[in-house]
Amino acid sequence: MVGGGERPELGPVPETALWTLWHRAVEARRPDTVLHDPKAVELVDRIDFPFAARFGERALTGQFQALRAACFDREVADFLTRCPRGTVVGLGDGLETQAWRVDNGRAAWLSVDLPETAAVRERLLPPDERHRIVPGSATDPGWMDEVDPANGVLITTAGLLMYLRPQEVRELIAACAERFPGGALVLDAVPHWFSRRAVEGTLRDRHFQVPPMPFGMDADERDKLATAHPAVTDVREVYPEGGRGPLRALLPLARRIKQRPSVVALRFAES
Repeated sequence: MVGGGERPELGPVPETALWTLWHRAVEARRPDTVLHDPKAVELVDRIDFPFAARFGERALTGQFQALRAACFDREVADFLTRCPRGTVVGLGDGLETQAWRVDNGRAAWLSVDLPETAAVRERLLPPDERHRIVPGSATDPGWMDEVDPANGVLITTAGLLMYLRPQEVRELIAACAERFPGGALVLDAVPHWFSRRAVEGTLRDRHFQVPPMPFGMDADERDKLATAHPAVTDVREVYPEGGRGPLRALLPLARRIKQRPSVVALRFAES
């Protein structure tokens, strides 16, 4: 499918924003979808890009991406139940449409991404009083000055940390723990074998070359994240729920596998 409007020109890592958007939309179009995401479908229809030709259209990939997104959605929804006027910060937000899936009408949303991606997001998803966009790198602490922590802060890094160096990941977690006491961070990670293949350039999805992913973490290594800073007081894996077809039965069994992707929630101590 090729949309009829915005035609983004993005580099290899920012282009992953289109890859994830496309697969969420593929899944969302299904009548038996595991993730209702009409905004993703709308964006794909508006963007002038050969999504299917470049990324392919595999139901299993779409379902995996949707289940991953749902893990983040559950954590954000829980946060907004506890802190209804809190701030949700999306680092490397790309064209994520989470705010249209779980918004409560009172929260503040801050999207942080590289300037070229932020510019595309601003044209497609114009900011307003509650939804703001900050161009810049997630590793540049300048974005923290844009966050009002008074009503609680939750930071998400969906699809971001694997593109950073391991030391950058530790420094980012430490900076967030230091700056936002009582806050939380939700991240996802790819296993070491996947990271190695991406760095070697041997991962392709149709005509899309997966960019290098320097940071890998097996699922059973999640507790090491607590060593990034003393204020990281709780480390918890967020498991995918539901699913469709054979994947529904396989998900509980997959928890026994150490070398698998994972979603992890961190809590920071109060000051």
